[in-house]
Amino acid sequence: MRRISRITVAGAATASLALALSACGGTSTSASSDSKGDKGLAIAYDVGGKGDQSFNDAAYAGLEQAKKEFGYTTADVEPTEGETDADKEQRLVSLAKQGYNPVVGVGYAYAAAVKGAAEKFPDTTFGIVDDSTVESKNVADLVFSEEEASYLAGVAAAKSTKTNTVGFVGGVDIPLIHKFQAGYEQGVKDTNPKVKVLSQYLTQTAEEGGFASPDKGKSAAEGQIEKKADVVYAAAGLSGQGVIEAAAANKVWAIGVDSDQYKQEALAKYKDSILTSAMKDVAKAVYNLAKSVEDGKPETGIVRGDLKTGEVGLSNSNPKFADDTELQDAIKTAKEKIISGEIKVKSS
Repeated sequence: MRRISRITVAGAATASLALALSACGGTSTSASSDSKGDKGLAIAYDVGGKGDQSFNDAAYAGLEQAKKEFGYTTADVEPTEGETDADKEQRLVSLAKQGYNPVVGVGYAYAAAVKGAAEKFPDTTFGIVDDSTVESKNVADLVFSEEEASYLAGVAAAKSTKTNTVGFVGGVDIPLIHKFQAGYEQGVKDTNPKVKVLSQYLTQTAEEGGFASPDKGKSAAEGQIEKKADVVYAAAGLSGQGVIEAAAANKVWAIGVDSDQYKQEALAKYKDSILTSAMKDVAKAVYNLAKSVEDGKPETGIVRGDLKTGEVGLSNSNPKFADDTELQDAIKTAKEKIISGEIKVKSS
């Protein structure tokens, strides 16, 4: 059941949304042909924006599913370079003011903005991906146990390396990405203590481009490959494309992140070098939040996805990975032990 506060869509409303958001990031709105004439889910992208083949695109997939199922108008808004928390908040406020509900900030960088916008629009449900610090009755913190999927990626890397050297490339040196590194390194070492892990971060802050610079990712991966790494795992958003490109050029394995990167159209020419991807189902989390609002029972508080819920895990799209019985058995065993609590995966 839709909320009564939902307003109907008209051409003028769409135009005014575009005008309101033009100063704080590009936007696109879309409605299915059988639209019921109301507004639903809106998302504001993290750095890297739409087309990163990773984190942001996963959120967009959730938006597309909601739009198709609920037949309403959606909006997705791009970030701008060098923007402030105030810019982000204005973007969310503009969406809420236009009647979109829920409104989701994709990425931890939206924490302050979500908090501010939620206070201004208490009847609108807000969501934030990858942050658990915003405590409000109308905010859902959509978080994941990335370290668990990364542990399995470490098992895969340790089982696949022929040089006993593997790599990790993190986009930005922050606690969120430390979770990926910690889980990966633990998975490698628990599987084969003889395997060396080379780890590197691209930047100290997101503003320096750690999540949005394929050239930085490519350079880092090439450096690790020169040191004999033959499996490289990237948790670096758009920068991960450069890691995958370097792996393909040097005929070693890459492990993707967030989305199933083997299936990403923009990465199709590299897919034979993508062993697997450590996925977190941002699409499902975003869709579920939209559905909860649609059902009149909005999610709130911390909403966590992990191995047990099936919202993190490894992709099986590459036949060479899926058909490797020994590798699959090792991953299955590790997964069962994590779920049962026998293996405690580190998050830092």
